[in-house]
Amino acid sequence: MVDAVIFDLDGVIVDSEPVWEEVRRAYVAAHGGTWQPDSQRRLMGMSTAEWARYLSDELGVTLTADQVAREVVDEMTQRYAAHVPLIDDADQVVRRMAARWPLGLASSSPTRLIAATLAATGLTDVFGATLSTEETARGKPAPDVYLAVAERMGVDPARCAAVEDSSNGVRSAAAAGMRVVAVPHGSYPLDPDAAGLASVTLRAIDDLTPEIVERLG
Repeated sequence: MVDAVIFDLDGVIVDSEPVWEEVRRAYVAAHGGTWQPDSQRRLMGMSTAEWARYLSDELGVTLTADQVAREVVDEMTQRYAAHVPLIDDADQVVRRMAARWPLGLASSSPTRLIAATLAATGLTDVFGATLSTEETARGKPAPDVYLAVAERMGVDPARCAAVEDSSNGVRSAAAAGMRVVAVPHGSYPLDPDAAGLASVTLRAIDDLTPEIVERLG
């Protein structure tokens, strides 16, 4: 039986991964670094501290990780102020799930971007617990953020369903002992090992129904 549903944010509710890639690619290029073919795949799921160190230490950006994080998030905040890229019908899907289960949010986005996104989409009050990997010891694929959200909600992780789009997100939720509904982004398909961890894989978020989640139990 499923007692709660925990959503990822980027790539599930908002189509932000292409925006993150565009902003970080431009930032790396502008500050002496070199973007690598696997950079976006590696970055998906990292906490703010982790991806800022990656840009600074591994991609050669000539600034401190703290400065990288601050300036990239500032740019993302400006982008979101102009337009939040809500995935079609994702807000309605979330509300449909909320009518049946308590909901949580486990995101790799910075806390201030989570707040801005939920406010802009009218979903702030729908989630009983929201958490950024900024506030956990490790980002995805470690299970920390999913375990912490389940604890805040007072539910057993093994009785939670998680909705994820990325390979690291699927790995994270599965490592927490949750049943995972994967909704991979067309531009960022799941790695084979991550695909194998998903209980069900959907074409799009609007394919997610209470019946699908109930069958996970």
